[in-house]
Amino acid sequence: MGKKVYFLSDVHMGSAYHNKNVDKQYQMILPSVKIKDSYSPQHEVERKLCRWLDMAKQDASAIYLLGDIFDYWFEYKTVVPRGFVRFLGKIAEITDMGIEVHFFIGNHDIWVTDYLQKECGMIVHLQPLVKEIYGKKFFLAHGDGLGDDSTSFKVLRKIFHSKLCRIAYAAIHPRWTVGFAQRWSNHNRANDEMPPYFGEDKEHLVLFAKDHLKKAPSLNFFIFGHRHIMLDLMLSSTSRVVILGDWINFFSYGVFDGENFSLEIFEE
Repeated sequence: MGKKVYFLSDVHMGSAYHNKNVDKQYQMILPSVKIKDSYSPQHEVERKLCRWLDMAKQDASAIYLLGDIFDYWFEYKTVVPRGFVRFLGKIAEITDMGIEVHFFIGNHDIWVTDYLQKECGMIVHLQPLVKEIYGKKFFLAHGDGLGDDSTSFKVLRKIFHSKLCRIAYAAIHPRWTVGFAQRWSNHNRANDEMPPYFGEDKEHLVLFAKDHLKKAPSLNFFIFGHRHIMLDLMLSSTSRVVILGDWINFFSYGVFDGENFSLEIFEE
Protein backbone atom coordinates (compact mmCIF):
# COMPACT_ATOMS: atom_id res chain seq x y z
CA MET A 1 0.00 0.00 0.00
CA GLY A 2 1.34 3.40 -0.94
CA LYS A 3 1.58 6.70 0.82
CA LYS A 4 -0.20 9.17 -1.44
CA VAL A 5 -3.69 10.51 -0.79
CA TYR A 6 -5.83 11.46 -3.80
CA PHE A 7 -8.70 13.95 -4.02
CA LEU A 8 -11.25 14.32 -6.82
CA SER A 9 -14.67 15.91 -7.29
CA ASP A 10 -17.37 16.89 -9.78
CA VAL A 11 -17.21 14.12 -12.35
CA HIS A 12 -20.97 14.42 -12.90
CA MET A 13 -21.24 10.95 -14.44
CA GLY A 14 -24.45 10.72 -16.42
CA SER A 15 -24.59 14.40 -17.30
CA ALA A 16 -25.72 15.24 -20.81
CA TYR A 17 -23.01 17.91 -20.80
CA HIS A 18 -20.45 15.18 -21.38
CA ASN A 19 -22.15 14.45 -24.69
CA LYS A 20 -21.00 17.86 -25.93
CA ASN A 21 -17.65 18.17 -24.25
CA VAL A 22 -16.22 14.69 -24.76
CA ASP A 23 -17.43 14.55 -28.36
CA LYS A 24 -15.51 17.78 -29.06
CA GLN A 25 -12.32 16.42 -27.46
CA TYR A 26 -12.67 13.10 -29.28
CA GLN A 27 -13.08 14.77 -32.68
CA MET A 28 -10.13 17.10 -32.04
CA ILE A 29 -7.86 14.15 -31.26
CA LEU A 30 -9.15 11.87 -34.01
CA PRO A 31 -10.92 14.15 -36.53
CA SER A 32 -10.83 11.60 -39.35
CA VAL A 33 -12.40 8.78 -37.35
CA LYS A 34 -16.12 8.26 -37.69
CA ILE A 35 -17.61 7.69 -34.26
CA LYS A 36 -19.34 4.33 -34.05
CA ASP A 37 -23.02 4.08 -33.18
CA SER A 38 -22.04 2.33 -29.95
CA TYR A 39 -19.78 5.20 -28.86
CA SER A 40 -20.97 6.92 -25.69
CA PRO A 41 -19.29 10.09 -24.39
CA GLN A 42 -20.58 9.32 -20.91
CA HIS A 43 -19.00 5.86 -21.02
CA GLU A 44 -15.74 7.46 -22.19
CA VAL A 45 -15.72 9.69 -19.11
CA GLU A 46 -16.43 6.67 -16.91
CA ARG A 47 -13.62 4.69 -18.56
CA LYS A 48 -11.25 7.61 -18.05
CA LEU A 49 -12.24 7.77 -14.39
CA CYS A 50 -11.50 4.06 -14.07
CA ARG A 51 -8.06 4.63 -15.61
CA TRP A 52 -7.47 7.35 -13.03
CA LEU A 53 -8.48 4.95 -10.26
CA ASP A 54 -6.10 2.33 -11.71
CA MET A 55 -3.33 4.91 -11.57
CA ALA A 56 -4.19 6.03 -8.04
CA LYS A 57 -4.43 2.53 -6.58
CA GLN A 58 -0.76 1.88 -7.38
CA ASP A 59 0.43 4.13 -4.55
CA ALA A 60 -2.70 5.35 -2.71
CA SER A 61 -3.30 5.00 0.99
CA ALA A 62 -6.71 6.68 0.58
CA ILE A 63 -8.90 8.27 -2.08
CA TYR A 64 -11.35 11.08 -1.30
CA LEU A 65 -14.25 11.68 -3.69
CA LEU A 66 -15.54 15.10 -2.72
CA GLY A 67 -19.04 15.16 -4.14
CA ASP A 68 -21.01 15.31 -7.39
CA ILE A 69 -19.33 12.17 -8.65
CA PHE A 70 -22.76 11.36 -10.08
CA ASP A 71 -24.82 13.98 -11.85
CA TYR A 72 -27.87 12.33 -10.29
CA TRP A 73 -28.10 9.57 -7.72
CA PHE A 74 -31.16 8.49 -5.77
CA GLU A 75 -31.33 5.23 -3.86
CA TYR A 76 -34.68 3.57 -3.38
CA LYS A 77 -34.89 0.77 -0.82
CA THR A 78 -34.07 -1.97 -3.34
CA VAL A 79 -33.24 -0.01 -6.51
CA VAL A 80 -30.33 2.20 -7.59
CA PRO A 81 -29.87 4.23 -10.80
CA ARG A 82 -29.00 2.45 -14.02
CA GLY A 83 -25.40 2.63 -15.23
CA PHE A 84 -22.00 3.36 -13.66
CA VAL A 85 -21.11 -0.35 -13.46
CA ARG A 86 -17.50 0.20 -14.55
CA PHE A 87 -16.95 2.80 -11.85
CA LEU A 88 -18.74 0.93 -9.07
CA GLY A 89 -16.90 -2.30 -9.91
CA LYS A 90 -13.55 -0.49 -9.88
CA ILE A 91 -14.34 1.06 -6.49
CA ALA A 92 -15.22 -2.36 -5.08
CA GLU A 93 -11.94 -3.73 -6.42
CA ILE A 94 -9.97 -0.93 -4.75
CA THR A 95 -11.70 -1.20 -1.38
CA ASP A 96 -11.20 -4.98 -1.51
CA MET A 97 -7.47 -4.21 -1.76
CA GLY A 98 -7.70 -2.44 1.59
CA ILE A 99 -7.50 1.12 0.24
CA GLU A 100 -9.93 3.53 1.88
CA VAL A 101 -12.29 5.29 -0.51
CA HIS A 102 -14.26 8.16 1.02
CA PHE A 103 -17.41 9.43 -0.68
CA PHE A 104 -18.79 12.87 0.20
CA ILE A 105 -22.29 13.77 -0.92
CA GLY A 106 -22.56 16.77 -3.22
CA ASN A 107 -25.56 18.79 -4.27
CA HIS A 108 -26.22 16.37 -7.15
CA ASP A 109 -25.76 13.07 -5.29
CA ILE A 110 -27.25 13.85 -1.87
CA TRP A 111 -29.67 10.95 -1.70
CA VAL A 112 -27.56 8.01 -0.61
CA THR A 113 -28.47 5.34 1.93
CA ASP A 114 -26.30 2.24 2.40
CA TYR A 115 -25.70 0.86 -1.10
CA LEU A 116 -22.30 2.47 -1.66
CA GLN A 117 -21.07 1.26 1.73
CA LYS A 118 -22.40 -2.30 1.61
CA GLU A 119 -21.86 -3.08 -2.07
CA CYS A 120 -18.77 -1.01 -2.85
CA GLY A 121 -17.06 -0.63 0.52
CA MET A 122 -16.90 3.16 0.46
CA ILE A 123 -16.93 5.32 3.58
CA VAL A 124 -19.77 7.82 3.07
CA HIS A 125 -19.73 11.31 4.59
CA LEU A 126 -22.89 13.39 4.84
CA GLN A 127 -21.13 16.35 6.45
CA PRO A 128 -17.74 18.08 6.11
CA LEU A 129 -14.86 16.23 7.73
CA VAL A 130 -11.78 17.44 9.59
CA LYS A 131 -9.07 14.82 9.35
CA GLU A 132 -5.38 14.62 10.14
CA ILE A 133 -3.38 13.17 7.25
CA TYR A 134 0.34 12.61 7.71
CA GLY A 135 0.50 15.25 10.43
CA LYS A 136 -1.45 17.90 8.50
CA LYS A 137 -5.03 18.91 9.31
CA PHE A 138 -7.48 18.86 6.41
CA PHE A 139 -10.96 20.35 6.21
CA LEU A 140 -12.75 18.29 3.54
CA ALA A 141 -16.15 19.04 1.98
CA HIS A 142 -17.94 19.27 -1.32
CA GLY A 143 -18.53 22.95 -0.64
CA ASP A 144 -22.20 23.58 -1.34
CA GLY A 145 -23.80 25.61 1.43
CA LEU A 146 -20.50 26.87 2.83
CA GLY A 147 -20.16 30.65 2.82
CA ASP A 148 -23.26 31.19 0.66
CA ASP A 149 -25.81 33.12 2.68
CA SER A 150 -28.34 33.74 -0.10
CA THR A 151 -31.92 33.01 0.97
CA SER A 152 -32.83 31.19 -2.26
CA PHE A 153 -29.91 28.79 -1.92
CA LYS A 154 -30.70 28.08 1.74
CA VAL A 155 -34.34 27.31 0.93
CA LEU A 156 -33.42 25.05 -1.98
CA ARG A 157 -30.79 23.21 0.07
CA LYS A 158 -33.25 22.69 2.92
CA ILE A 159 -35.74 21.13 0.50
CA PHE A 160 -33.12 18.82 -1.00
CA HIS A 161 -31.97 17.66 2.45
CA SER A 162 -35.47 17.23 3.87
CA LYS A 163 -36.31 13.65 4.91
CA LEU A 164 -40.00 14.32 4.31
CA CYS A 165 -39.34 15.56 0.77
CA ARG A 166 -37.17 12.53 0.12
CA ILE A 167 -39.93 10.15 1.22
CA ALA A 168 -42.43 11.96 -1.01
CA TYR A 169 -40.02 11.96 -3.96
CA ALA A 170 -39.37 8.21 -3.53
CA ALA A 171 -43.09 7.55 -3.84
CA ILE A 172 -43.09 8.88 -7.42
CA HIS A 173 -42.24 6.43 -10.21
CA PRO A 174 -38.63 6.81 -11.48
CA ARG A 175 -39.84 7.38 -15.06
CA TRP A 176 -40.90 10.83 -13.84
CA THR A 177 -38.27 11.62 -11.20
CA VAL A 178 -35.20 10.72 -13.28
CA GLY A 179 -36.31 12.81 -16.24
CA PHE A 180 -37.11 15.75 -13.98
CA ALA A 181 -33.71 15.53 -12.25
CA GLN A 182 -31.84 15.38 -15.56
CA ARG A 183 -33.68 18.38 -16.98
CA TRP A 184 -32.99 20.33 -13.77
CA SER A 185 -29.28 19.51 -13.96
CA ASN A 186 -28.96 20.32 -17.65
CA HIS A 187 -30.76 23.63 -17.17
CA ASN A 188 -28.07 24.65 -14.67
CA ARG A 189 -25.39 23.88 -17.24
CA ALA A 190 -27.06 25.30 -20.32
CA ASN A 191 -23.97 26.90 -21.92
CA ASP A 192 -20.41 25.79 -22.60
CA GLU A 193 -18.75 28.52 -20.56
CA MET A 194 -16.52 27.58 -17.65
CA PRO A 195 -17.49 29.15 -14.30
CA PRO A 196 -15.51 32.32 -13.62
CA TYR A 197 -13.26 32.87 -10.63
CA PHE A 198 -14.83 35.72 -8.68
CA GLY A 199 -11.67 36.73 -6.84
CA GLU A 200 -10.35 36.20 -3.35
CA ASP A 201 -12.74 38.71 -1.82
CA LYS A 202 -15.91 37.26 -3.42
CA GLU A 203 -15.47 33.50 -3.69
CA HIS A 204 -17.77 31.95 -1.08
CA LEU A 205 -15.48 29.01 -0.34
CA VAL A 206 -12.42 31.23 0.07
CA LEU A 207 -14.36 33.53 2.40
CA PHE A 208 -15.61 30.52 4.36
CA ALA A 209 -12.07 29.14 4.70
CA LYS A 210 -10.71 32.48 5.89
CA ASP A 211 -13.45 32.84 8.48
CA HIS A 212 -13.16 29.23 9.67
CA LEU A 213 -9.39 29.56 9.96
CA LYS A 214 -9.90 32.22 12.63
CA LYS A 215 -11.73 29.63 14.74
CA ALA A 216 -9.39 26.73 13.90
CA PRO A 217 -5.94 28.19 13.08
CA SER A 218 -4.29 24.77 13.13
CA LEU A 219 -5.97 23.74 9.86
CA ASN A 220 -3.47 23.34 7.03
CA PHE A 221 -5.71 22.55 4.03
CA PHE A 222 -9.26 23.32 2.97
CA ILE A 223 -10.14 21.01 0.07
CA PHE A 224 -13.36 21.66 -1.84
CA GLY A 225 -15.14 20.80 -5.06
CA HIS A 226 -18.46 22.27 -6.20
CA ARG A 227 -17.24 25.42 -7.98
CA HIS A 228 -15.76 23.73 -11.08
CA ILE A 229 -12.67 25.95 -10.96
CA MET A 230 -9.05 25.05 -10.22
CA LEU A 231 -7.69 27.12 -7.37
CA ASP A 232 -4.73 26.74 -5.01
CA LEU A 233 -4.49 29.78 -2.74
CA MET A 234 -2.34 30.40 0.31
CA LEU A 235 -4.33 31.80 3.24
CA SER A 236 -1.36 32.02 5.60
CA SER A 237 2.15 30.64 5.85
CA THR A 238 0.71 27.31 7.04
CA SER A 239 -2.75 27.13 5.46
CA ARG A 240 -4.18 27.03 1.95
CA VAL A 241 -7.50 26.53 0.22
CA VAL A 242 -7.81 24.25 -2.81
CA ILE A 243 -10.76 23.92 -5.22
CA LEU A 244 -10.30 20.77 -7.26
CA GLY A 245 -11.77 21.74 -10.65
CA ASP A 246 -13.92 19.10 -12.35
CA TRP A 247 -14.10 16.27 -14.86
CA ILE A 248 -16.12 18.25 -17.38
CA ASN A 249 -13.57 20.82 -18.47
CA PHE A 250 -10.32 20.00 -16.65
CA PHE A 251 -10.12 16.31 -15.64
CA SER A 252 -8.24 17.55 -12.59
CA TYR A 253 -7.44 16.09 -9.18
CA GLY A 254 -5.36 16.74 -6.08
CA VAL A 255 -2.64 14.58 -4.57
CA PHE A 256 -0.82 14.79 -1.24
CA ASP A 257 2.33 12.76 -0.63
CA GLY A 258 2.80 13.59 3.03
CA GLU A 259 4.86 16.70 2.34
CA ASN A 260 3.56 18.37 -0.81
CA PHE A 261 0.08 18.94 -2.22
CA SER A 262 -0.44 19.54 -5.92
CA LEU A 263 -3.26 19.98 -8.41
CA GLU A 264 -2.82 17.75 -11.46
CA ILE A 265 -4.48 17.14 -14.83
CA PHE A 266 -5.11 13.52 -15.78
CA GLU A 267 -4.06 12.47 -19.30
CA GLU A 268 -3.42 16.10 -20.24
